[in-house]
Amino acid sequence: MKLLLLLFLFPAVAFGQASVAYYPFNNLFTVSTNPNNPVWLDARLQTNSLFDGLSTTFCPMVNVSRTEQTTYYVGGGVRLTALNALVGDKVLDGYSLHVGVRVAPVMTMPNLRVAFELSPSAAANFKSGVFYSYLGIVYQFTKRGK
Repeated sequence: MKLLLLLFLFPAVAFGQASVAYYPFNNLFTVSTNPNNPVWLDARLQTNSLFDGLSTTFCPMVNVSRTEQTTYYVGGGVRLTALNALVGDKVLDGYSLHVGVRVAPVMTMPNLRVAFELSPSAAANFKSGVFYSYLGIVYQFTKRGK
C-alpha cells in the first residue's frame, strides 16, 4: 500500500507544484496538478472500499475565480474501475460535475486549505445518479525558492 501511495504521489510532487487532499467523510484521497493554474487535473482514489468498488476519478478542473486565499473552480469527471476489466465488466462507471472552493483560512499557513465541493454524479448509462458533497483538507506543495 505504501508503494502504491508513493507511486501515485511522486509524479505530481516531483515535477513542480501539486496538491494532495483528503475528504474523510467520503473516504476520498486526491492528487492534483498545480491548482493555481487556470486549468488543472485532479485524480481521485476512493479509499476504504472493497476491491470490486475501488474506483478512480479523473477530473479536469477550471478555475473560475481566484484570490490569494480562495479558489473557486468547476470541472467534469470520469469515474473508472480498472479492476472490472479483470472480470470482464465495463471499466467506465460514470460521469460527474464538480463545483468547489478551496480556502486558506490561516494566513501564516497559505499552503493548508479547506475544500468544499458539490458534485452531481451519474452512472455510465445515465439511469441513476447521486449528489455528493465533499468537505476535506488540502495541502498545496510549492516549488522551493518561492
